[in-house]
This record gives sequence, structure tokens and C-alpha cells, in this order.
Amino acid sequence: MRITISGKNFNTYKHLEETIEKKFEKLGKYFSDDIDVNLVLSQERNKDKIEVNINAKGAQFRTEQVADDVYEGIDKAIDKLSRQMSKLKGKLQKRYTDNKSVRFEAIPAPEPHEEELGTVVKTKQIDLRPMDQEEAILQMEMSEHDFYIFRDMESGEIKVIYKRNDGDYGLLEEAL
Repeated sequence: MRITISGKNFNTYKHLEETIEKKFEKLGKYFSDDIDVNLVLSQERNKDKIEVNINAKGAQFRTEQVADDVYEGIDKAIDKLSRQMSKLKGKLQKRYTDNKSVRFEAIPAPEPHEEELGTVVKTKQIDLRPMDQEEAILQMEMSEHDFYIFRDMESGEIKVIYKRNDGDYGLLEEAL
């Protein structure tokens, strides 16, 4: 497990980094291969914010937690990631039956009281006309949605622009 810890307006220190590594090693039992854990610590309105992305072959997990104390936030992030792994166990087993990057036997079975995923109740067709990112943002804002799918004018690729919680925008592209 490779853990990358970075801080935005947040100074890390040795004890904190050791605690993070110790707690995240517990999640290592869920994976058979080396995985990358990217952890970003920041401060927001006198609260500590923890963003975690775990990239394994064929599986990706993410959480963002805000807490009064960084250690509390780390515990919340670990709990959330464990629940995500547990909840998605069946889905991952079906999708990645021949992928050996996740050890499904190590992930606990979902709790019986958890609600099932919803069903698709509406289908929309969209016209993916070529545009640049700025126009896609404008179209998203005009439609009052949190995301907008478009075809990139330069590359011809299908991309998704979305509004982040911090008010900025994110862009999703296909990994090559």
C-alpha cells in the first residue's frame, strides 16, 4: 500500500503521518495488489477536511470528511471506506470476477438493514455537440444541474464537467 499524504493550508507532522499509515494499513487486507492511497488534508472554516482516494486495479473508493479534529476525521474516513467496500462487495464480485486486485473474502458482508440501490426510472437522450470547457460550464449553469456531459471540441472525447463543493469545477475524462 502506497500512501501519499499532502496538505492544503495544513501542516502535517510525523505523529499524524504515522497514525494515518497505521490506520490505513488496516484497509490493506481488502486488497491483494499494491494500491495507491491519496490523502489530502486541509482546513476549512476552523474544521479539518480529509479527502481520500483509493485506486486499485478495477476498483476506486473515495470519501471526503469534515471534523473538528483531524484524528476524528481520519476515523470517519476509515469507517466510510469500510462501509463502501462492504456495500459494493456483491457488485464488485459480479463485475470483476476475474480481476484479482480486490480480495473479496476479506471484505465483510453487507449489513442486512442497508437499503438496496435504486432503479433507473427515467432515461434521457442528449445531443453531445462539440464545445469547450467554458461553454460546458455555461450550459451547466443555465440548466441548473451539478454536472454537464459534452464532447470536447479539440479532442472529440466525451467529458463531464461538474460543480465541486468548494465552488470550483471538476472535469472527468476517460483514462487511457
